[in-house]
Amino acid sequence: MKAIVAVDANWGIGCGGRLLQHIPEDMKFFKQTTLHKVVIMGRETFESLPGQEPLKDRVNIVLSRKADFIHEKVTICRSLPELFRAIAQYDTDDVFVIGGESVYTQLLPYCSAALVTKIEKLYVADKFFVDLDEEKNWRLVAAGEPKSYQDIRFSFCTYVQDETAAGV
Repeated sequence: MKAIVAVDANWGIGCGGRLLQHIPEDMKFFKQTTLHKVVIMGRETFESLPGQEPLKDRVNIVLSRKADFIHEKVTICRSLPELFRAIAQYDTDDVFVIGGESVYTQLLPYCSAALVTKIEKLYVADKFFVDLDEEKNWRLVAAGEPKSYQDIRFSFCTYVQDETAAGV
């Protein structure tokens, strides 16, 4: 399982239920990476999707403890054990955690890698991703050439978790 996320310079990921910045190249990367794969998200992230509809051409799994949350087009898991049973049928390389903050926090220990779009700008954020540069069991293994969108610089980075330090 892998995490995929876009973060600002302070590892912020969202504010008021919205992404901090829409960068077309990042959106294209996200779509190409997750297409025909499994995406795991929290209920709030699902509800922030356009039309509250599942991401097209992907298996959408929503992790939610909210008993009255029902949606016929997604798989809903109410606990981590239920989630792990649901994803057991898939290749772990085809499973992506896509947010939000709580789901990332719960599932990051189980991820082997994190695909991080680093945006070199600070935004007002109320949701954050773990600062992998500060985590001793995570290391940066690839940093793409900096790119620009309007006045915003960003780069695609890959972090991997050292399984011996993860304790999973």
